[in-house]
Amino acid sequence: MTTELHTSRVMPSEAVHATATAEPAHDPFLEGLIQGQQAMPAVQLAPLARLRAEATARLEHLSLPTVRDEDWRFANLKPLREIAFAPATTPAAVSAEQIAPYVLSEAKASRLVFVNGQYASELSAIAELPAGVTLTSLQEAGAHADLVERHLGRLAGDGAFTTLNAALAADGALIVVPRETAVAAPIHLLFVGVAGSQPVAASPRVLVVAEAGASLTVVEDYVTLAASGDGAIFTNAITELVVAEDATVNHVRLQRESLSTFHIGRTVAELAHTATYHQDAVTLGGRFTRFEPVVLQNAEGIDASLNGLIYIGDGQFADTHSTIDHAKPMGKSQQVQKCVLDGNARGVFNGKILVRKGAQATNSSQQSRNLLLSEKAKIDTKPQLEIFADDVRCAHGATVGQLDPESVFYLMSRGLSAREARNLLTYAFAAEVIDRIPLASLRDALRTRVTASVPSAE
Repeated sequence: MTTELHTSRVMPSEAVHATATAEPAHDPFLEGLIQGQQAMPAVQLAPLARLRAEATARLEHLSLPTVRDEDWRFANLKPLREIAFAPATTPAAVSAEQIAPYVLSEAKASRLVFVNGQYASELSAIAELPAGVTLTSLQEAGAHADLVERHLGRLAGDGAFTTLNAALAADGALIVVPRETAVAAPIHLLFVGVAGSQPVAASPRVLVVAEAGASLTVVEDYVTLAASGDGAIFTNAITELVVAEDATVNHVRLQRESLSTFHIGRTVAELAHTATYHQDAVTLGGRFTRFEPVVLQNAEGIDASLNGLIYIGDGQFADTHSTIDHAKPMGKSQQVQKCVLDGNARGVFNGKILVRKGAQATNSSQQSRNLLLSEKAKIDTKPQLEIFADDVRCAHGATVGQLDPESVFYLMSRGLSAREARNLLTYAFAAEVIDRIPLASLRDALRTRVTASVPSAE
């Protein structure tokens, strides 16, 4: 059965937001991770050191969210809390052969690789970028310390996981594209998780600054090596993107980690006058995934899109909580979120579009489309509009359904097996997101993955 809702204007959300406590919370999970901070590599870049010190102090007054918090009521963090993670302290040994399956042909000379959050220069490749373009690790960004000081940590927020990332960030990626510069080759940021005998926590950090009139494509890619140990991995990732006037950023985010991984990620993009930002986010792996994409309209005339695909199977949980904040007039945004769930998988989507007072002539649409391949699969979806302006065009809708038996029968009558027919129809559902990804090699890899079977961990 399919249900659908379209709304042009609604009152503000009644969601309850947890308030910060005035007394130290002494959360055991956070304390356990902070205790391992002393064994981490020293931070060379002053702005990163400042970020870590300030965040460590704030953690004393924070605790992890619970199901009693409205934004986390479907996301039970108990399995994460029960594991004694420690931050990575020494680089894990990874060879070029091991990451070869994940190297993108379009980005062979524009790649940074991080292993458990630590920069691996021997696996990275930086060449043939336009003059003035910066692609480096934060630890080696001394020449850009002033720029990093201005932007690092400014957009990310101050929640418990964001603060924990800042406190444990060993390194990160810095991309700076100067004004009126177009970067033709995509920039690939490959974050490799390597489990050992003990659970390990990684805190990847990314800062992208696209100056006025600049354009680039960045691929943020999270993987787990098949040859890793049996220990669990906790990936807690933060990405901040500053998109200046008339700049364009295409952002592909791919999470294809193993079922031993807990992944929590947050991206925040701030858009200046007539800036353009397009995000395509695909979640295939992970035992538990929570992704929070945020778009902030900082001036008139922005153009933003968030396209997401969750494609998971038995034993997996994936939650997307997005926010598009229209604070200025004449903003345009579009969002399509698709979920394909099999086995006892569970998906969550909560997408908020906020149109502030004075943000007239906003044009925004949001669609949540969900396909359940199993009777045990479950989806909780909540498209959400909060509108405080009166000259707007806003709509949202949600559908939940299963594969059409007649379509399956038709394909079987043309010679396909039942499984092939189901997989082909499932891919047709997912293709709207996959086909928008601006890298042919990545599109082909995702097509192969999706049409082969319901995804399992790498």
